Amino acid sequence: RNMDQRVKEKQKVLNAFIGKDGKVSQLPAQQKKRLYLLEHFVEALEVGRKYEEKEINEYIKRFHDDYATVRREFIIHQFMFRENSIYERNPKEMWASLKQ
Repeated sequence: RNMDQRVKEKQKVLNAFIGKDGKVSQLPAQQKKRLYLLEHFVEALEVGRKYEEKEINEYIKRFHDDYATVRREFIIHQFMFRENSIYERNPKEMWASLKQ
């Protein structure tokens, strides 16, 4: 799949799930759509910066109320790395969404 097509597909998913307030009321059940949203959430985090769990929770709440689920999915799908409750954004090459 070429990047152009992927960008269009991702935008379609974001438009469908993100409300006018910038929040997602429900994460999609379909894995690919879910990964697009997680990717969108994590993109604004700084690479190389260490975040405390509380900071990550506050950040996620801007997009979705269930920050614990989103935080867990960030780790599961390798968007972020966690050690001793400190979170760090992984480089894009590691993200599950880009390996599909």
